[in-house]
Amino acid sequence: MSTELTTHRVGIIMNGVTGRMGTNQHLMRSIVEIIKQGGVKISPTEVIMPDPILVGRNAVKLQNLCERSGIEKYTTNVDEVLQDDQYSIYFDAQTTGRRAEAVHKAAAAGKHVYCEKPTATDTETALDIYKVCQKHGVKNGVVQDKLWLPGMVKVKRLIENGFFGDILSVRGEFGYWVFEGDTIPAQRPSWNYKKEEDGGIIVDMLCHWRYVLDQIFGKVKAVSCLGATHIPKRVDEQGNTYKATADDAAYATFELEGGIIAHFNSSWTVRVRRDDLLTLQIDGTKGSAVAGLRECWIQHYGNTPKPVWNPDIVQPIDFYNGWSKIPEQELHDNAFKVQWEMFLRHVVKDEPFPYTLLEGAKGVQLAEKGLESWEKRCWVDIPDLEE
Repeated sequence: MSTELTTHRVGIIMNGVTGRMGTNQHLMRSIVEIIKQGGVKISPTEVIMPDPILVGRNAVKLQNLCERSGIEKYTTNVDEVLQDDQYSIYFDAQTTGRRAEAVHKAAAAGKHVYCEKPTATDTETALDIYKVCQKHGVKNGVVQDKLWLPGMVKVKRLIENGFFGDILSVRGEFGYWVFEGDTIPAQRPSWNYKKEEDGGIIVDMLCHWRYVLDQIFGKVKAVSCLGATHIPKRVDEQGNTYKATADDAAYATFELEGGIIAHFNSSWTVRVRRDDLLTLQIDGTKGSAVAGLRECWIQHYGNTPKPVWNPDIVQPIDFYNGWSKIPEQELHDNAFKVQWEMFLRHVVKDEPFPYTLLEGAKGVQLAEKGLESWEKRCWVDIPDLEE
């Protein structure tokens, strides 16, 4: 029996990796870690090994990133590297407005396409890049990282085991205080607060909530959304004061299939007094759960207290006591890395990968409908997207 190792070397064009997400999550915590572990193991005798080239507009940043990551190759000429046959995957983590043109070129060059979200600034463009990939026969995918967060995986396991009974509602709280930048530096880039540069929390976060809701709880049928720009002025990376033209908070209610109601507060102007930066509370007829990024707490019907409203006395019930923490039953890797490994297996071994650019277009659609709801101050239905 042969024990010779078969290595599938996969060239990856990584465009836009000098940005925060591209550097940290996709390069350092995903591709570099996959290389360090010896590739994606398919079997004892077969692995997939990423072979990345870093692409961006600033050669100095790229060179520094190569030194930090151990990746040897970089270029500022994306058009040239797209014509290089040793690279079969194009990954895009650029700012949203630059993505569509690059994906068109990559698909036309026969590259499989993997993108950060949102995949475009409007639904029509997002759907178009999916169709372009279909036309050229290339595999495609969108980052949907929160599906592999340990807390979300634990919720999915509870649903699979019928823990909740009939799910009634999902309540999401996301966000933290992003400093204005005048005395304490802001921990998010200034373009996030400029509508003219595709910023705004509705565009950013409703894309996430679409796949979390669709994939875990039920298809989104309608949305009612109110946005706000609570902090009107901020200070950018150069110390210049600028007007915030994009929303920094969103309060959205979603109607899901099966009668489930979901509500998510998303804010960069909130101070955290909860278990994590993102928490979900799921209530069902047989039990409830509260999940953060990593942990999940549950309360069964039989452990549910029976409070009585009486503001004249000190609350006799400690409402935290009736909850149990789910023990660690599985090993959880970085969520971005998990999906990267799935996409590499999809490209090399043709394993299923349902998180296509069509799913990315659905996220853009929900953000667009959320903005429409805010403008019209009404509920907006979410129609099916035609492929």
